Amino acid sequence: METENDTMVTEFIILGLTDSATLRAILFVFFLPVYIVTVVGNISIILLIRSSPQLHTPMYLFLSHLAFVDIGYSTSVTPIMLISFLREETTILLAGCAAQLGSDVAFGTTECFLLATMAYDRYVAICSPLLYSTQMSPSICCFLLGASYLGGCMNASSFTGCFVNLNFCGPNKINHFFCDLFPLVKLSCGHAYIAEISPSISSASVLVSTLSTIIVSYIYILHSILRMRSAEGRNKAFSTCTSHLTAVTLFYGTVLFVYVMPKSSYSADQVKVASVVYTVVIPMLNPLIYSLRNKEVKEAMKKLMARTHWFL
Repeated sequence: METENDTMVTEFIILGLTDSATLRAILFVFFLPVYIVTVVGNISIILLIRSSPQLHTPMYLFLSHLAFVDIGYSTSVTPIMLISFLREETTILLAGCAAQLGSDVAFGTTECFLLATMAYDRYVAICSPLLYSTQMSPSICCFLLGASYLGGCMNASSFTGCFVNLNFCGPNKINHFFCDLFPLVKLSCGHAYIAEISPSISSASVLVSTLSTIIVSYIYILHSILRMRSAEGRNKAFSTCTSHLTAVTLFYGTVLFVYVMPKSSYSADQVKVASVVYTVVIPMLNPLIYSLRNKEVKEAMKKLMARTHWFL
């Protein structure tokens, strides 16, 4: 039977990264430009790909969607974090917490699927170049993109479904800088076994399936590259993969640290730092990684700047 106290909590207090006013001010000055660079950088990547005919290929189609997802991923978390730096207490309603949790999981999961899709794209391009146009046709690319977004929404529904079924009748202070499910489960009253197990299973399924796809794809890619006789061909093949491998290493490295390692092996502050990396920092780094380490993107940027200079 529900008690009267079960409906007392209507909002949560986000404790943020630190309770030091001085450190909060320093972090605000640091992370505000990070968020601006994230939005501007990813929008620039999207516009560059749309306006450059030489980038109208499946690889860069997926990259433009990765940039869109990075904007959503960062936006679902960073604005609330920035607000928490300016206030001693940052409150968020139950509905707002559910919306933030759902959007964060949806964009994060979609990014996992997109990174796996991009690895498969590189596998086909390098291991079966003669079949690339048929195996990565527009219809197949649209299917892969649709499956990525659908997978993100399904995993998000698992998290939000568990959240809305929790009862909160006691403490309402979230020891995090955004509404993550596991700190919320600790605040719930009553049994929360399903809320702990169901999202863990769905997230583990996503991580295992996508990471397995990436690893297997790159095993075949490495095997094909090593068999190439031309040094120029090997260098070109490696150059198309290094940017993606860098993004995968950064993203999965921090996500696995938070969601796979035993909870007793690290502190809440370490979880916060790792969460900042994959939700705030990596979305800023991805456009820099793909623009600075990708020859085709750099050439497209030069051509676009030349056209813009001529037009002006």
